[in-house]
Amino acid sequence: MKTIAVLSQKGGTGKTTLALHLAVAAEAAGHTAAVIDLDPQSSAGGWGESRAGEGPTVAIAHAPRLASILDAAAANGATLAILDTAPHSQGDALAAAKAADFILIPCRPGILDLRAIGATVQIAQLAGKPAAVVLNACPPQGRALADEAEQAVKGYGVDVAPVRLVQRAAYAHSLAAGQTAQEYEPNGKAAEEISQLYAWACQHVGMSASPLEVTP
Repeated sequence: MKTIAVLSQKGGTGKTTLALHLAVAAEAAGHTAAVIDLDPQSSAGGWGESRAGEGPTVAIAHAPRLASILDAAAANGATLAILDTAPHSQGDALAAAKAADFILIPCRPGILDLRAIGATVQIAQLAGKPAAVVLNACPPQGRALADEAEQAVKGYGVDVAPVRLVQRAAYAHSLAAGQTAQEYEPNGKAAEEISQLYAWACQHVGMSASPLEVTP
């Protein structure tokens, strides 16, 4: 089982949205995915309850039990676990980072968000795990702001995902309906973004995008 941690010490960056969309992408590709909700707000857990048993599995957990939860997920056939973490919680974030094969750091292309990612990057470095920033909620018109944000992120010595997530209504509307964008609007631009980001993330954890494929 591969594990991806979605980390940000700042609130409102889109951690839960990213975690749920990647998990649904994995399920749609034939994997068995589990989302581990480590955020006391339990937003992912509430979303999972609204799906009436439809995958992915969402488990609400606390950092001290993370190892046992991951063991249970693997024992129950999960091939991908995604850790949705809380902001402003360095200890829990570090535990998630250490448990992960790869760390994704969502960041909006605004000055306050860019200034805040340093603490999250330090956690990834302390854990000794590879990490990349995902630019999220980028303006739908023009690339200048996102391009500037990408250059600022690189100044922290961390990679930037080649796929940017644009501010689209499909992300918010789908989650409110207990879905994700690729389910809510399968042929939409948000669904395409998630598909591309999922394929890229699979490469970084050494996992085939589909279990029917053979990873070299």
